[in-house]
Amino acid sequence: MERGELRKTILARRDRLSSAEQESRSRAIIRELLGMEEIGAAAHLFVYVSFRSEVRTRDFIDQCLAAGKTVSVPLTVVETSSLLAVKITDPDTQLRPGYCGIPEPPPSWAGENRIDPATVDVVIVPGSVFDRRGGRLGYGGGYYDRFLSRQTPAALRMALAYDLQVVDRVPLEPHDQKMDRVITEKTIYRCRR
Repeated sequence: MERGELRKTILARRDRLSSAEQESRSRAIIRELLGMEEIGAAAHLFVYVSFRSEVRTRDFIDQCLAAGKTVSVPLTVVETSSLLAVKITDPDTQLRPGYCGIPEPPPSWAGENRIDPATVDVVIVPGSVFDRRGGRLGYGGGYYDRFLSRQTPAALRMALAYDLQVVDRVPLEPHDQKMDRVITEKTIYRCRR
C-alpha cells in the first residue's frame, strides 16, 4: 500500500476508536511507559501533547512533572517547518491551541522557556503508522523527522501507538527517522535504529 493510502487507512481506524477505548488503551500504554527503566533514568523528556485520537499523553506529562523531571513540548514553527523544545511546568496554564489546533505553548511563553534539544534524554513521538522494526510514518509534514535527525540525534526515541497502528512493514523513505521503541497497549517493540 502506498504511504498516503496507508496513513489514511490507519488514521481512519484510529479515529473510529470510541473516546472510552482511546482512554483505556492510552492508560495501558502510559502504564507500560512509566514502568520502563529508560523513563525512570531520564532527566529531560520531550513529549508530544496529544491531539484528536492520538495516544493521550497528558497523564504522562503530569506524572513526569510530579517526579521532578524536566518536560519540554513542541512548538511548531511553520515558517521553517521545524519544532522548538519549550519547557513547561503547568500544562493547564501554559498550553493553548496552536498549529492545526494542537495544544502548544504560546510563542510568547516560548521565548524565555526554550530549551536546548541536545539536553533531551528521551523523545516521545506521535505518528500515524509504525512497524515492529521501528519504522514510522508521521502525518506528512516531516517536522519530527527533522527534529530527531538534526536536533536530538542522540536521544532515545519512543513512539506511542495503539496496536491497530502497527503494520508488518512501513514503506520508508531515506528521510524517515526510525524509533528505538514502539509502545502499544499489547506490547513494547524494542527496535534497532
